[in-house]
Amino acid sequence: MLKPEDLLARFGDVARGTLLQRYGCTRKELAAAVDGGRIDRIRPGVFALRTLDRKVRSAAAHGGELTCTDALRAKRVWILPDPDDTVHVWVGRAGRTHLHPGCACVVHHSPGTAQVGMAEVATALVHAYRCLSAEAFFAAYESAWNRRLITASDRCRIRRELPKSAAWILDLARSDAQSGLESLLRFRLHLLGISLDCQVDIPDVGRVDFVAGGRLIIEVDGRENHAGAERLHKDLVRDAAASGHGYETLRFDYAQVIHDWDSVVRAILAALARAGA
Repeated sequence: MLKPEDLLARFGDVARGTLLQRYGCTRKELAAAVDGGRIDRIRPGVFALRTLDRKVRSAAAHGGELTCTDALRAKRVWILPDPDDTVHVWVGRAGRTHLHPGCACVVHHSPGTAQVGMAEVATALVHAYRCLSAEAFFAAYESAWNRRLITASDRCRIRRELPKSAAWILDLARSDAQSGLESLLRFRLHLLGISLDCQVDIPDVGRVDFVAGGRLIIEVDGRENHAGAERLHKDLVRDAAASGHGYETLRFDYAQVIHDWDSVVRAILAALARAGA
């Protein structure tokens, strides 16, 4: 027979007592595990390992699942850094909420029945749309799609649960965005009326992030990528090969896209003008 702490480890470190009882844990065993310091009772009927993430613990104490950007980040969806430490809780369509010590939770209502733990990616995306800027949501949505964390059914559900005004954002999204920076750049340039061909294969060069105006290659290098002399050399070889085929290449890094966007726009517009696009 599995001990309560063993079962909790299999259920993401937190679960309702009713679920644990279905797998053979009696109320007496749960009480003994709490009294022995092996597990915690977060609130009546909800138990957790002592190592449970702080925000997941707060969400469970409030009555639901941790959602929004924290849930997405935990699943390695690309999210812009956010200093906000607020706990966002999904409680289902009309779930009960519970105040708890230090409670400053933001509650999300949407279709479904919330349990405890971490909300699934599709649910968290629906809630993130309400809390993020349009471009930040777009980058998260493309990241989740690219990482195969949402299915076709999930995408239909997200479209159904978001307002109709969000349809154009979902229509713009693609499954082949390799980084959140690529998503941000494409989203912002779309708003400026600049169309991009994405993930283009060029002879002797390979696949490039974007081509604009038929002759301008735009590459976006994330903070974790393209470091070191060897990588720099390969990029220079690619750029030289692209130039031999009549392309100009512009490369932008994380700091430029996030903190110096105006300079990125100026460079792209000038290059497009040179290309006659």
